[in-house]
Amino acid sequence: MKGFKDFVMRGNLVEIAVAFIIGAAFGAVVTGFTKVVIELLAKAGGAPNFDQWQPGGLVSVGPFLTALVAFLILAFVVYFFVVKPYEAAKRRFSRGAEQDAAPDENTVLLREIRDALVRREEPRPLA
Repeated sequence: MKGFKDFVMRGNLVEIAVAFIIGAAFGAVVTGFTKVVIELLAKAGGAPNFDQWQPGGLVSVGPFLTALVAFLILAFVVYFFVVKPYEAAKRRFSRGAEQDAAPDENTVLLREIRDALVRREEPRPLA
């Protein structure tokens, strides 16, 4: 029983559970936004709902195209409203952290060795 408790209370599992809950809530928001965009497209040029379209008697082609349009809208929203702002914020904040952080001892030592090797023009003979 202790092993199960340790497994459940492990940090990664809790983080994954929180991410799953937030992802589900975000999915509902994006689905709602997708419906708004589809309604706007319907007003502009006819309903982009292909559910009743059956070329050659194939019943599943229409719903597939409807799902494809919804997926493309969803992918657009996620990319431009989540991924791009996240990348921009990550770049902005990581630059400041890199400049503020002092290099560790190993980095300083390696730089000194590199600079000494660059300054040295002729190799020293081995003893």
